[in-house]
Amino acid sequence: MTHPLPPSTVGSHRSDPSPTDGPRLASIHRREPMVCDNDAVVEATILDREVYAMSEAARLLGVRTARLRSWVDGYSRAGRTYEPVIRLRSTGSDVLTWGEFVEAGYLREYRIKHEISLQRLRPAIIALREQFGVPYPLAHAKPYVADRELVFELQEGLGLSGSLAPLVVVRNRQLILSDAARSFVEKVEFASPENGPVVRLYPDSRSSPVSIDPERAFGAPAVRGVRTETLFELFRAGESVDQIARGYDLDPSAVEAALRYEARVAEVGRAA
Repeated sequence: MTHPLPPSTVGSHRSDPSPTDGPRLASIHRREPMVCDNDAVVEATILDREVYAMSEAARLLGVRTARLRSWVDGYSRAGRTYEPVIRLRSTGSDVLTWGEFVEAGYLREYRIKHEISLQRLRPAIIALREQFGVPYPLAHAKPYVADRELVFELQEGLGLSGSLAPLVVVRNRQLILSDAARSFVEKVEFASPENGPVVRLYPDSRSSPVSIDPERAFGAPAVRGVRTETLFELFRAGESVDQIARGYDLDPSAVEAALRYEARVAEVGRAA
């Protein structure tokens, strides 16, 4: 018995990327330790690993490449220079670290909830970076669980609390995560619940078998280590869900989840 794919399955997909597949997936290696604005050297972690070319990161996040580049590395317009929101300073690099990719994922969730310029968030991200001593605070558990009172006070001082555009927490009798933060946290796995960086991302939901892990499949979306793009290409070539599942020793429902994910990414990419 074959398992039909939901309707939106059309779109341009490329073949399975390999470690040498040009600029799509950057080779994974560690950067030099990152130095924060307070000159504290932060030990290199998984967050500092270079994983994605800008265009591939944009495809996975469902944003335009130019927009993602402006968030990560800043931009110039009409003779004015806008500093990066995610990086400490502009580097000109079109390769994203895992931390940059995860933070961009949070900013995408935030933009869905709040139509404000991300330049307004830059001071808050810098302040969080200094307060918690981590280079990518929005990709780390600390701001979400460690000291919400501190985060709330920081937001208040920068005009990012209340109903306007809470960055991480909102006061509702008690301090709780904002809608954007809750939506983000539900899709990530931290190294530990109370502390540590994001080590895995579930682009659909935690209930889906599709995950993005910088230490598996070269950071490509995958199901049990098998790239979702590989499964989608096989389906487009005419293989049934059951045939693909047997070939990779996967449950058919996992293959279907991979196909739905790839179809959605293609749909978002066309609309971006």
